[in-house]
Amino acid sequence: VAIGEIGLDSIYVMKGEMQRFQRQVFHEMLRLAEKSSLPVIIHSRGAAREIAEILTSYNLKRILFHWFSTPRELLPKLIERGYYITEGPPVLYSRRIRENVKIAPLENLLTETDGPVRFLGPFKDKITTPAFIPIVVEEIAKLKGMKPVEAAVQIYKNFLNFFDVKLV
Repeated sequence: VAIGEIGLDSIYVMKGEMQRFQRQVFHEMLRLAEKSSLPVIIHSRGAAREIAEILTSYNLKRILFHWFSTPRELLPKLIERGYYITEGPPVLYSRRIRENVKIAPLENLLTETDGPVRFLGPFKDKITTPAFIPIVVEEIAKLKGMKPVEAAVQIYKNFLNFFDVKLV
């Protein structure tokens, strides 16, 4: 269905041999995705700019930046390339995530929960489940000034497009 979640993490893997190994594996996975024409789900914690630059060296059609939170000035460039981003429960309380949702066209947005992770706001002390998705979609709709059902339909279409799902 897809290659991922793959990427670079400059927060937990800061330098040295592990960082070199991380880059090597990332490039191997990108080559595999390119060869197989599969979409790629990117993990870019602390490394979004570097990953965006690396991706220009590959012929990949469908890229999704999982839980995109920074840097905001990079978001328009990713959208221009046709990439998708995902957002989840933090859209209810994170100023940065809310700004990303406002900037990104709904056609480039998917939802996720990334669980089990503990979040803040209305999710404090709760383990994340897919049951949170309707609340996330409602908040996205609110930020976009539209009805939740309209946002849900578009996000569903995005899912079908990104994963190249053909319904009979």
